[in-house]
This record gives sequence, structure tokens and C-alpha cells, in this order.
Amino acid sequence: MLVFLLLLVTSSCLGGDVTTKFTVQKHWRNNFEGSFCFHLTSDIVGFEIFVSFDSGVKSLRQFECEWLGKHPDCASKITLVNKVSRALHKKGEDLCIRFLGELCGDGTPSGSATLKDLTVDHQKVPAVPHISGLQSTKYNYAEVLEKSILFYEAQRSGKLPKNNRIPWRADSALGDKGDAGEDLTGGWYDAGDNVKFNFPMAWSTTVLTWGLIQWKDAYEKSGQLDYMYDSIRWPMDYLMKCHSKTNELYVQVGDGNIDHSSWTSPERMTSQRPAFKIDTSHGGADVAMETAAALAAGSIVFKTKDAAYSHKLLTQAKSIYDFARKTNDRYSVTVHAAAKFYKSSNVSDELGWGAVWMYKATGDKSYIAEAEKHHDSGAAWGFSWDEKTAGLNMLLYEITKKDMYKQDIIATMKAWMPGGHLPYSPKCLAFRLTWGALRYSANTALIALMAADHGINPEPYRKWAMSQIHYALGDAGRSYVVGFGKNPPTQPHHRASSCPMLPAPCGSDAQRNPGPNPHTLYGALVGGPGKNDDYVDERKDYTKNEVACDYNAGFQSAVAGLLHLSIKHQLPSEYHSICK
Repeated sequence: MLVFLLLLVTSSCLGGDVTTKFTVQKHWRNNFEGSFCFHLTSDIVGFEIFVSFDSGVKSLRQFECEWLGKHPDCASKITLVNKVSRALHKKGEDLCIRFLGELCGDGTPSGSATLKDLTVDHQKVPAVPHISGLQSTKYNYAEVLEKSILFYEAQRSGKLPKNNRIPWRADSALGDKGDAGEDLTGGWYDAGDNVKFNFPMAWSTTVLTWGLIQWKDAYEKSGQLDYMYDSIRWPMDYLMKCHSKTNELYVQVGDGNIDHSSWTSPERMTSQRPAFKIDTSHGGADVAMETAAALAAGSIVFKTKDAAYSHKLLTQAKSIYDFARKTNDRYSVTVHAAAKFYKSSNVSDELGWGAVWMYKATGDKSYIAEAEKHHDSGAAWGFSWDEKTAGLNMLLYEITKKDMYKQDIIATMKAWMPGGHLPYSPKCLAFRLTWGALRYSANTALIALMAADHGINPEPYRKWAMSQIHYALGDAGRSYVVGFGKNPPTQPHHRASSCPMLPAPCGSDAQRNPGPNPHTLYGALVGGPGKNDDYVDERKDYTKNEVACDYNAGFQSAVAGLLHLSIKHQLPSEYHSICK
């Protein structure tokens, strides 16, 4: 007698596990041919089959699945998983798996089987603590903070901690090493791919930490403070590893061209992962200064949390800063693998940005004097991983209170607000660039909130910041934050969240899947709409639907700023007039 026994995992959201009986088509002597046909109750993107026989079988063959583990003749247990090219199956479909084999004894083949749906992950998002005494808000800022932090946890590379909250992520890239075998594990994957680009990673770390320094009460009141400490510590640990020698800094792990030629999750990738570094002969003052800024900012925020760690961060920041000053080269000139993806436009803003953060961390006036040498007057283009001028001017004003820096900030906001240099979408999105439009408006919203906190036009700047952040949260008629609000994106351009649970394989079928990603990438801000508020939730559209660490950084810090204002009852009573 042939019995197939499979384990069940009940799905609360997709519920695709199915049990069926073995149907015999042919049986002669000890040979048999038959099928298991599963009537699917939901769409699936991967499945696993555990087989247990009453009596052994041999010469077992099937063509729809891959064998997992050994399956010797007369075995009693066999495990199968879908082929990478046969992953997608629709609700209502009859998925039949045909077997041919030979019984090891007498009898008639029969049995039952259960298909285990590997689409479901059973992730549970913790409830957001109720914050009493808040000024009423249209959107739950605490929930946005919580979910944005979860997004960064989903981006982790390396050996994951025991308290990992992302059940569909596992250890990955444990072989990341430098030229001499230096340990380069850890850090964040950049976007929807599996490369670690240190330039945007370091900027994201700096900006997230800046928001924590400025609005710590937002994280305390929302119950996210410890999660936030863990969140920023993850890339800081990695960035310190990258400073392998006094005059050496690794700035990238993985090759974007190689990585982007395939579609799979970090846990499954098998491609080569070269590491790229800068040194005194192959410089990169921009990425080195940004790294120094991130670690200096970290030393400030950890000073009262973990003094020893704070000291370590500052020691490394000083060393990297000194190294960065030995070269004015742009890193993307010497690291050609970065040029196609994160090409640096100049180094002057980073030289000032790094110096101003070193001053904030040390109080050493030589740093602020150096920062002021790199002041660029007038309206800033924006604020991003490649353009630090607006942030530098903001910090220079905070520290020195000089009117020229205040005027630069005012000029920047005048250019960005309605009536300025930027076009606006019909629903009031300040539209800087097509690729990742929401990040630029969110980043400038952060600058507006920082300026308002320092007494520069607080009412209009806070209104404008609310209008831009609220656009992303739902004011445009839909949310652009995965797993939050009304009609959020379900198909972010993101490899890991598009793949089924292990041990199912993952390939181009996952990218082509017409349905939602099997895993919800909570908190991720997608690139956003076109200039006319046009947007289609489609995985293949990396311009509008990709996610990235730098997309969320300014956005999350701006949301922390809005929550702070709600705590202090200082939110504007309305903001829609800003766009009229």
C-alpha cells in the first residue's frame, strides 16, 4: 500500500494547503503509474511535498518537481519541492503530479498527500502602543515608524539575530569578504536587489540617526526606541568592519551588473560577490566622509545608551575622516562598479557634511571651521545620498546661527514650495525627478521640519512638510507605503519579498507573478507616481515601484518629526492651503 503523508501549515491570509488522494492510472506486476491532483484553494508561488510510504518503493520517477534530499530505493520518506520554472499556480487550478515507480513488495499502490503552500509566512506585526494625550492626526505616525523599522530589518544582510522579526528572511551572504579575507558580512541590501552599496547605506544611516537625535521622544512614545537603536546599529557595525586598515575602506560588496542579471532572494543567490575598496591611491572622499558622518552621528546617539560602543564609533569616525581628507577623488571614478548605480557628482558637500558631524560629535571647533569652507550658497537642488548641501546648511545654521545659512535654507524652501522652481503634480506632490519621486519630497520635508524646529518659518514649513508626507501616506487617494493605509502597493520591485518561503526555489517566475508579493514588505516607501499622479502597482516597474534604504531614511525621520509635533501639540491645524 502506497501512502503519501504531508504536513499542513494553515494560512490565515492565503490558505493554500491541500490534501488529496492518490489515483492509480496503471498497475502491472509491481509497477505503477498514478497521480496526485491538488485542487488549489488560493494562488501559490511555491510548494513543498513530504512523502511517507507504508511500504518501500523504488525506481520512483516524476517530472513536475525537484527531489529534496536522498531518495534511495525502497525508501520510506521522500520530500519534493516545485521546479523553479513551475512555481506559479492559480486558485481553482488542478495541479497534478504524476509518479511512476515500482513497489518493493506486494500490494496495490494507494495513499494520500498534502501540498504545503510556501507562499505564506505567518508574519505578525506587533501592535502599536496607544499613545495618550496626542494631538489628533490624520495618519498613525507611530505605526509608520514601526513599519519603516521593519523594512530595514527586512534589508539585513549577514547572520540574522535570534530576535529576527522577518520570518521570510534568513542568514545570507555569510561569505562576504575583502581581498585579504576581511569579514564584510552584515549591513543592508540596497534596494530590491542583493548588493551592498555603502554610499547610500551610510547616508541613510546618518539621516535616520539625525532624526533620532532630534526627535527621540517620537521613538520613546511609540515604543520603538530599542528597535531603532538595533536598526541603526546594524549598518554601523558593518561600516566599521569596512574600515579594514588606516588608509583603506571597503565601499561596496556585490556587482550590480551580475546581481541584476538574475532574480532571486539573498538566501538563494550563488553569484560571485566581489568587494570594492578605496585607499590613498584609489580615493573616494565622498563615501569616506559619509561613512565618517554616519559613525559620528552614531556616537552621539549611543553616548547615553552604550558608552563603550559610542567611543568605538567615534574612534573609527575620526580615523575615516582623516583618511578621507587625504584624497578629493569621487569614489565612483575609482570604483567603476559603482558608477552605473550610485555615481557621485562631487565631493565638496560630503567634505562639509562629514566635518559638521565630527563637530557635533566632538565639539572640536577645527571641524566646524573646515565645514564652513565647503559652504555652497543659494538654493540647494534637494537632499539625497548624493546631495548633502541642504543638510549641511541646516546644521551650519543650527551650530553657528549665521544669517547666511538661514538665507540658504529659505532659498531652498522657496524653490521647493508652490510658486518656486519645481513643478507640482495635480494632487500636490513636489516633483523633482521621475525615478523615486517620493524620496526627494520626503527628504526635503525633513529639512523643512528641522528648519521649523530652529525657528525658520515654522508654520508654512510644517504645513508643507505635512502635505508631502501625507501625500505618500494616502492624500493622493492611495498609500505608497507597503502594508500601510488605503490600497497600499502589493508588488514592490523587491526580490526577497517576491520569493516563496524556503526551500522552494526562486527565479524569474517570481518576478513575472501577476499577483501580490507573497510577503508584505511592511513600511517600504515605493518610488512613487509620475508627474501627473499616475501610478500602476507593478513589480517590473523599478522606476515607480522599487524600494530602497535611502527612500525610507528621510521619510522615516520626517514622520518622527511629525509625531514629535503631535506629542507637543504643535501640528498645524490644516495644511491643504499650502498647495492652493
